Amino acid sequence: MFPAVLLKCARMKPLLRRAVGLQYSTRANMRPGYQQANVVILHKDLADDFEAFCRANSSPLPLLYRSKCGEWSGGPLATGSDIREDCPEYCVFENGKLMKKISSLSSYTPQLADMVTFYLGCSFGFEAALKAAGVPVRNVEQGKNVSMYKTSVPCINAGQFHCPMVVSMRPVPEDKLDAAARSTHVIPLAHGGPVHIGHAKLLGIHDLSRPDYGDPVDVCSGDVPVFWACGVTGVEAVQSCKPALAFTHSPGCMFITDQKAETVSPLTLEPAQCPLTFCISQNPQLYSMASKRAVQQIRAIEELVVEDPGARGIRALFLQDELLKACLSLSHSSSVLITTGFPTHYMHNPPEETDGPPGAIAMAAMLQALRKEVVIVTDKRALEMNQHIMQDAVKKGVIKTAVPVISFQSNGPDSALHFLCCDGDPTKPRFDHLVAIERSGRAADGNYYNMRGVNIRHLVDPIDDLFTTASTIAGITTTGIGDGGNELGMGKVKAAVKTYMPNGNLIACDVSADFAITAGVSNWGGYAVACALYVLSLCPIHWRYLQRGLGLSPTPDQQSLWSACLPTIAKEEDMLHILVKYGVRSGKTANLGLEVDGLTFHPYHSDIIQRLRHLTLA
Repeated sequence: MFPAVLLKCARMKPLLRRAVGLQYSTRANMRPGYQQANVVILHKDLADDFEAFCRANSSPLPLLYRSKCGEWSGGPLATGSDIREDCPEYCVFENGKLMKKISSLSSYTPQLADMVTFYLGCSFGFEAALKAAGVPVRNVEQGKNVSMYKTSVPCINAGQFHCPMVVSMRPVPEDKLDAAARSTHVIPLAHGGPVHIGHAKLLGIHDLSRPDYGDPVDVCSGDVPVFWACGVTGVEAVQSCKPALAFTHSPGCMFITDQKAETVSPLTLEPAQCPLTFCISQNPQLYSMASKRAVQQIRAIEELVVEDPGARGIRALFLQDELLKACLSLSHSSSVLITTGFPTHYMHNPPEETDGPPGAIAMAAMLQALRKEVVIVTDKRALEMNQHIMQDAVKKGVIKTAVPVISFQSNGPDSALHFLCCDGDPTKPRFDHLVAIERSGRAADGNYYNMRGVNIRHLVDPIDDLFTTASTIAGITTTGIGDGGNELGMGKVKAAVKTYMPNGNLIACDVSADFAITAGVSNWGGYAVACALYVLSLCPIHWRYLQRGLGLSPTPDQQSLWSACLPTIAKEEDMLHILVKYGVRSGKTANLGLEVDGLTFHPYHSDIIQRLRHLTLA
């Protein structure tokens, strides 16, 4: 292509470019293996604000070097460089408006004497790492510049700077997502790992074929859109601030340094620094991310709560990673609807059992701490009792703030749609996740059965309709938690219920959830959700992905709040005392005491809670 001796001298790049008419779309290949930089040049009076903006938004704007006022060279980045000449093309902005693109800034030398240059990391710096990991780089294969898009995600404001984040998109085969995440996560100065994997509209991008910067890149069959924070965010920041005069590189026309691009073998990563990806929704398509260490912790939690001291054979219903994927989805949610209530004791008043409400409130407490909106829906006949139970739980400190407790009544074919969505509009869901825990589930014949095969339909409101309707609405995910297979959402494993559970052919719930969490006692599944959400919130890889790479890590105060909302032996014992006060009985025996599903609180449930906390806080 070019004599190697010429390419060794970074400072000859502009001359080479003008001599051969090189197009910017191939710019990234001129000096493979070397760190590339986006460039923003501002008046000295704006420099401190912009540096603060970079620090607050380090994923799109990883700061490599801030020059001194009037300094032409790239300092430690490139010996003998001259920022007035060393980008192939520059953008000139006046009052935030792009006025022109030029190949040299020499004519602005007097003005540059009062300006500061910021060199920012560039994603072209990790494309070699992607290739080394066996990930095809489609834009390079197609001879195009990478696609870049403005998003609806606001950056963290600093001083006079505010703008939406810009992202670059590279299509990645689904089986290469982990490799793409690992190989880029280790290069934070080139934007680090992905900030979004999946449907572009979740970032406010409506048409991938029309990028705001760069070229449209063709997506191959089996590819998933993967988005990284992009340094062109700096261009948007300049436009939003509207300085009298500013310069940036032209997107795709980076400054190439003399420093080798950072490389770390993903094979040497510690579990806490090794990202793994998981699909948590197909409508719309969405993947999430967590560290290998967090995944191992949650799998250990999942294994613990599927223990079966009652010898009911529930292991046959177990699906690995349902807890993990449900909690990843809940972590991304903003509004959660929880339902519980299994009136198995049809001969008593109230007919409810002690399994379900404690787990529901444990989940609600952690979700509240994570700033999710939470509502609980239950049967109308039990509404007043459950509202009193919630009030007592607050007084006892089981949960910090009361969760609204409501009921759902079906008044026609569109009742569920209107309950779930504003004005019945499926594009405006009120909730983005529904969770059922130890909730009576509708069987194939339309009835509701307890484990003995007794029909309790007359005691159950049609909350199942919310789950079946949610399955038709984009953006609502569902989770079911059960310990026998007759609970709402456990229709996902109904084949196993019919095969392995007593009366399975009759009692099996026919309504599926996206995720079905099996536990020895359903309350344990609720405790596990609370613990897994805590683990994810303290996972730096998941937290960064959840925040789109913006902002800071959780504060000590936030972490203390979250840990205070974990289940404890004392809180759960208090919760059982509250249920007994209202006449709620153990499911298996109908005993009115500190018992759930025939297992006394001490030693069975207290032991599980203690072991859960040990796994969670390890």
